[in-house]
Amino acid sequence: MRNLSLFTDLYQLTMANAYFNEGIHESEAVFYMFFRKPPFGKKNEPTLVAGLETLVDFIRNIEFNGDERHYLSTLVGNDGKSLFNEGFIDLLKGFGFEGSLHAVPEGTIVFPHEPLVRVQGPLWQCQLIESALLNIINFQTLIATKAMRIYQAAEGDPVLEFGMRRAQGIDGALSASRAAYIGGCSATSNVLAGMKFGIPVKGTHAHSFVSCFDRETSAFNAYALAMPNNCTLLVDTYDTVVGIKNAIVSLLGLKAVGHNPIGIRLDSGDLCELSKFARAELDKAGLVDAKVVASNDLDEYRIAELKQRGAKIDVWGVGTRLVTAYDNPALGGVYKLSAIKRDHKWKYKMKLSDDPKKSSMPGILQVQRFMVDGCPIGDMIHDYNHGDRKRMKTLDGDEIAYDDVLSYESLLVPILERNYYWTPPSLHEIVERRNSQLEMFEKRQSASGSTDDYPVGTEYILSHLKMNLETELREAHQKGKSV
Repeated sequence: MRNLSLFTDLYQLTMANAYFNEGIHESEAVFYMFFRKPPFGKKNEPTLVAGLETLVDFIRNIEFNGDERHYLSTLVGNDGKSLFNEGFIDLLKGFGFEGSLHAVPEGTIVFPHEPLVRVQGPLWQCQLIESALLNIINFQTLIATKAMRIYQAAEGDPVLEFGMRRAQGIDGALSASRAAYIGGCSATSNVLAGMKFGIPVKGTHAHSFVSCFDRETSAFNAYALAMPNNCTLLVDTYDTVVGIKNAIVSLLGLKAVGHNPIGIRLDSGDLCELSKFARAELDKAGLVDAKVVASNDLDEYRIAELKQRGAKIDVWGVGTRLVTAYDNPALGGVYKLSAIKRDHKWKYKMKLSDDPKKSSMPGILQVQRFMVDGCPIGDMIHDYNHGDRKRMKTLDGDEIAYDDVLSYESLLVPILERNYYWTPPSLHEIVERRNSQLEMFEKRQSASGSTDDYPVGTEYILSHLKMNLETELREAHQKGKSV
């Protein structure tokens, strides 16, 4: 990854400058990232984590070279004087992330309020990576979750990601292709994403190709001749029914000379009825292995509806509504300070809110997933340093005890630590993790009938610590005392 050290909001730098002026910039601090509600669906709808490798790549490549430092030195405040002092600019020169990062592995199912990433290290460095961390994890997690929902709706049919041309910029397209593959897409049309990430690439041709020829049959024959081993013909440039029949002639010609054509693609009209017609015509012509590919503003809702109507579609091409997360185009992940070390002792911190669910969590946090017979039964947010880790209070106020549960998994794992070099898993390994996660939660859903009741809560002692700290902070704030 190229140097993106200035890929940050200005206030991260101004805060870091202020920490430096106060002499607290090297204080050890802990921040964590979480989201308050799932991006789609109901209260406890599963969310799929993605973007960790991209984040680590970003952090490892932060370097404030001469150009970056010179640019920052030219920024001025409303009095026309330099925004940053020279000492802070010099501090940036030697930047190398000295903290640790623990995170939930990509391809893991998570739920609201659970820490996805925990960052610990010098205060100013933890602050500087906030904006990029949120940008990367929020977007890729959002798209991976959308892709997972589409993948589930397709019920095992291949889903192709066709969203490059409608994505939000170049990086939006690349990140979306990567996250969509993690979420369940089997291939992308984005060739650069294919090269960078090793994702299979698939595609057909455009209506413009057909329009370049005087006759649709000439266009189909030309494409079949050029791409005999990758031939999927787009049949709706003029009249879809006629296009299907013309395509069959070209596909039969390929088959006669020993090639195996892929099939036809539908991109408009009543996809259900047209797919039934296409399937019948292909089978009648002896092209029983030819696939019916469909596109045209598909998402999980449309795919589920078409399947319910009995559509004969084998492969789903999904674009705009996937890569833009059309129905909810942002994951509201936030990054909050939860502890800072003062005089060699940890002082826990939290953000307050009139809405209890919007208050942040104090502590050095971890998530414990309890398991019974390979099936997840509940997630507990706990403090890394203390707590009984057996009892929790859910966000709805219920108390649950796991005294007899012996099996659990700690979701946050070491990613970056001093003298530890993390080797990221391959995309194939991430996909395997996603598959195993879906299998576990589908097992739970089969047993309980829903994931809505999946319990997520705070370890009992931590819950009371948070409550007491909230009271202390409110009283101190009202009296103007130190917090």
